[in-house]
Amino acid sequence: MVVPSNGSVPPPPPEPGADSASPPSGPAPDSINRRSAPRIEVTWSVDCRTEDTFLYASIRNISEMGIFVGTTSPLPVGTTVTLRFAPPGADDPFVLMGRVQWVNSVKPLADNLNPGMGVCFLDLTSDARERLVEVIHTIAYVRYDVS
Repeated sequence: MVVPSNGSVPPPPPEPGADSASPPSGPAPDSINRRSAPRIEVTWSVDCRTEDTFLYASIRNISEMGIFVGTTSPLPVGTTVTLRFAPPGADDPFVLMGRVQWVNSVKPLADNLNPGMGVCFLDLTSDARERLVEVIHTIAYVRYDVS
């Protein structure tokens, strides 16, 4: 993955059917995966903190770009949040900054089986990015190893 010299990472696109501050400019074919990094399904606890909010939730999937936080109380799009989570067996938790990119709100009386929010990581240090990529690759390797 190429990271611009300013260290910023482009945000992941919203999940299909997600609420967003700015909807996509046109429909994309279902056959095209618009993600810039593959997501790995996980079930990890995560603490999400803002200046005035604390949310204890669950990571449903993760990539080197961000996470999907499953919650019935998502934070507003654009909210900057401190994320604290640890993969099983990790000695030290990750403590990373992120921004809510899109929200999949609870819709009463509708089939919305995956409420939550997509959070893009912000300002990852080289060490944090390397550690994150290593964890993701390890999970993917172990999970999909067919030897």
